Amino acid sequence: MTEHSNPTDISELDIEILKKLSTDGRLSLRQLAKDLGNKSPVTIKNHVENLENKGIIINYGAKINYEQLGYEIMAIIEVTISKGKMFEVEEKIAENPNVFGVYDITGTYDALILARFKTREELSKMIKEIHKSPNVERTNTHFVLNSIKEFSSFVDLLDKEGEKK
Repeated sequence: MTEHSNPTDISELDIEILKKLSTDGRLSLRQLAKDLGNKSPVTIKNHVENLENKGIIINYGAKINYEQLGYEIMAIIEVTISKGKMFEVEEKIAENPNVFGVYDITGTYDALILARFKTREELSKMIKEIHKSPNVERTNTHFVLNSIKEFSSFVDLLDKEGEKK
């Protein structure tokens, strides 16, 4: 795992690369170079590798519509964990392939779990499995009825920051 990088260590070219890749992660180095003012593909490759090494670019992938694949149930599960075993409990929950997010949170609950399921039975089985842990005090489960926004845009974040200045 890499250290968090200092935002001041990022060049304008790095920002432009991130904007392009956040919109289309399949762009080739050659296309990136062309889109960014006919830069050298080698220069672009070096910048991309540097962003990867710094842990700024952590993965490349497709945005998948899980509902189209039958995963129509999304659940948000709040978990209260006792006896200082939060990390161990969260790691165990994270092993479940239905889980796509595990977060430490503040407030009444200690952890927030995001998961997708094809059936209520799958969700029920996972909740029962979570409760088997002697360190889980309680859970609170929410069904997501509609997803209004699921992905964030790096370009929109930068545009908003520009408005502040």
